[in-house]
Amino acid sequence: MYHIIRQGFHCLLFASVVASIGNCGQPVTVSERDYSAYLFAYFTGNGPGEEQIRFALSDDGYHFEALNDNDPVIDSSEISTSGGVRDPHVLRGVDGETFYMVVTDLYVPTMGWKNFAMVLMKSNDLVHWTSTKINIPETFPDRFGDVYRVWAPQTIYDPAEEKYMVYFSMKEGNDPDKIYYAYANEDFTGFESAPEQLYFSPTNSACIDADIVFKDGKYSMFYKSESGGGIRLAVSDRLTNGYQLHTSDRVDCSRDAVEGSGIFKLNDSDQYILMYDVYTKGKYQFTTSSDLRSFEVIDSEVSMDFHPRHGTVMPITSEERDRLLRQWGDFSPVCESEHVNRLNVVVNDETGAIELPIKPDVDVTRLDPQFTVAHDADVRPKGPQDFSTGPVEYTVWLGNERVSTFNVSVVVNRNPVIPGYFADPDILYSHQLGKFFLYPTSDGFDGWSGTYFNTFSSTNLVDWVDEGCILDLTKDVEWADRHAWAPCIIEKKEDGGYQYYYYFTAAQKIGVAVASHPSGPFVDSGRPLIDFKPSGINRGQEIDPDVFHDPLSGKDYLYWGNGYLAVAELNEDMISIDRSTIRTITPDGTFREGVHVFVRNGTYYFLWSENDTRDADYRVRYATAKSPIGPLEIANDNLVIAKSPEAGIFATGHCSTIQVPGTDQWYIVYHRFTYPKGIEMGRAAGYHREVCIDPMRFDDRGRIIRVTPTHRGVSPVVPLAE
Repeated sequence: MYHIIRQGFHCLLFASVVASIGNCGQPVTVSERDYSAYLFAYFTGNGPGEEQIRFALSDDGYHFEALNDNDPVIDSSEISTSGGVRDPHVLRGVDGETFYMVVTDLYVPTMGWKNFAMVLMKSNDLVHWTSTKINIPETFPDRFGDVYRVWAPQTIYDPAEEKYMVYFSMKEGNDPDKIYYAYANEDFTGFESAPEQLYFSPTNSACIDADIVFKDGKYSMFYKSESGGGIRLAVSDRLTNGYQLHTSDRVDCSRDAVEGSGIFKLNDSDQYILMYDVYTKGKYQFTTSSDLRSFEVIDSEVSMDFHPRHGTVMPITSEERDRLLRQWGDFSPVCESEHVNRLNVVVNDETGAIELPIKPDVDVTRLDPQFTVAHDADVRPKGPQDFSTGPVEYTVWLGNERVSTFNVSVVVNRNPVIPGYFADPDILYSHQLGKFFLYPTSDGFDGWSGTYFNTFSSTNLVDWVDEGCILDLTKDVEWADRHAWAPCIIEKKEDGGYQYYYYFTAAQKIGVAVASHPSGPFVDSGRPLIDFKPSGINRGQEIDPDVFHDPLSGKDYLYWGNGYLAVAELNEDMISIDRSTIRTITPDGTFREGVHVFVRNGTYYFLWSENDTRDADYRVRYATAKSPIGPLEIANDNLVIAKSPEAGIFATGHCSTIQVPGTDQWYIVYHRFTYPKGIEMGRAAGYHREVCIDPMRFDDRGRIIRVTPTHRGVSPVVPLAE
């Protein structure tokens, strides 16, 4: 007796129990009830290195983790004619042990959207694959010599023919893309005959990315219609012909353009998941259905630690899952201890060394890193260990198999000074409270999309306390609700008390909020302070304010600008400026943003950031002046702080400074890419930043001595009594 059951993005004829002979001569059976996990095959984009096959795993079909650190598992240059492959579709064979994968042979950076070939692949273990390239115009020149687009192949088993059918879209001449099919030969290395048309759109629009599933005696073909940009559904009683449009409406749940649909059935369930690529928004959408006709969005229930493009999901057994994990799994222990700066743990897979950055007061003779490991693996030993005499050896086990060993050591690092992702720090010494306060941008949001500000307090620049949110754009500001960036603050003694004026960026405008305590609550002035460009400026953004009190003149100044540097005198109310005093004082072509001004021994110092904050070479330069409005004098060697590749420190920028009261001790407060993973994040490192503090010194001529960024940070400081 045979049953048609769902396997990933395909259906196939499958014996209720499929048997073969294993290495020990025992029957090996694979049936639907043996499935306990899922394999997701995908690619990641259209750029260099992105059109390659990647794998991810899930135990429940909702939460996926990339294998091989989201790097390719197969080198496209070794299997394709173009150097790139896309749209991977993977299928389990009817014997239960052979796997078939088909991919588009296309490398967009050099070919655009024209291509001519696909790749047929075969494996017995999901790890080692053979491959064959099929160039359609070259293989079938009489019938398809003019084809210039061969996209998104998939494979399904045809029980009537007892063959594997490959179906895909092609375009030739001025005709729209249509769906074709051909039967693969027995070795899965070519086609038995020229492709035949399987489906074309009844509206004569292009149709691509077909995915067929068999359920309740019907073949349901989901495909992308280029007319309307959504997923359509055509249904037939037969695999190779007779498809009729089920409805003229889209079956996806998005209003945006989508493509690359794929269906997979959840293990031990009657539910199916339809997923598709919302490619104009850079995201995937997941929906669920029990009848393949109506779907409900379940995005909030799904998680992935990668950003896939058109891919497929296939159920797998626990043995297959473990085999993939042994080949490409990450078994690095994850530290969960609150005594460790967990974002800054350094894991060297090549040497098997792990470095735990701990807080200064931690007892290293009884430290429990509280290691966990993904994929149901186990790490030993358990409980507190003595790290005072050197590294401690930990072993990771997958079942009864030892998969890796690590030597774990500890190091005391004070940078970053606050845990988590923060950037653009401004620092204040509160004379009212005798404490230091940090005011950073809340980071870790794609596209710098944070909407709130926190502050942190310390008595010694080392031990910081999170004072919580002091301003939330979505609740506290009426004129903007996005892009909360780059604040600064000043303390003013007024009428026997203290007032704090907090300047901030919101929606590329500058506002001001006021409080009587450095940790708030702050009340917004009700309108933007800067929402215009200075005269003569037609570039840049109105962001990154800095406030400065000139002790010589008694005046207060506001500085701002990205792409230009502007300054204006603040009025006595501190929430408005004297527009007649606005002037631009951009130092030179290295100025990007993030101005900071201070005075020392009668010299005014202007610090700014050079390059893009997403650039590893983001760094700080400076100029000096004899007044708070210039003119600026720029020394030949004016770097203040820059990356230290040998220490793994990059993108050291957007700084402020602090002088310890009663001393000539100065410190620079800046952000950097998160260490150690930031430099591997690409452009995303620019919104995964962390705040650091290092000493800043001057030579006998008042020039800033270039700062070397460190992990060590600073020792506790004690302000002198005022």
